[in-house]
Amino acid sequence: MTDRLRLSQRHRDILLALLRKHLRDTEVWVYGSRVNGRGHDGSDLDLVLRGPGRDQIPLARLMDFEDAVRESTIPFLVEARDWARLPERFQREIEREHVVLVALRR
Repeated sequence: MTDRLRLSQRHRDILLALLRKHLRDTEVWVYGSRVNGRGHDGSDLDLVLRGPGRDQIPLARLMDFEDAVRESTIPFLVEARDWARLPERFQREIEREHVVLVALRR
């Protein structure tokens, strides 16, 4: 999976640590150019965050995560969107082509 996303193990580890710290219990999907084959090492990383029960993620938690990513050593833009705040049409597009980065434990 890491190779397909053109995401180094080091950057993946940083991202996963930040997700564990700020967005525990959130399923994370990657979509966009890093999934559809049009991306490169410097492409932005498009994430969609799916909270428990698909409820909206509190904005403070989302902003804390985004701030932490910006302050990290990840050298490319990480765009994080809350699934519950996306239009259904955009959700359907993401469902068609995505990679699960973090799955919810059941």
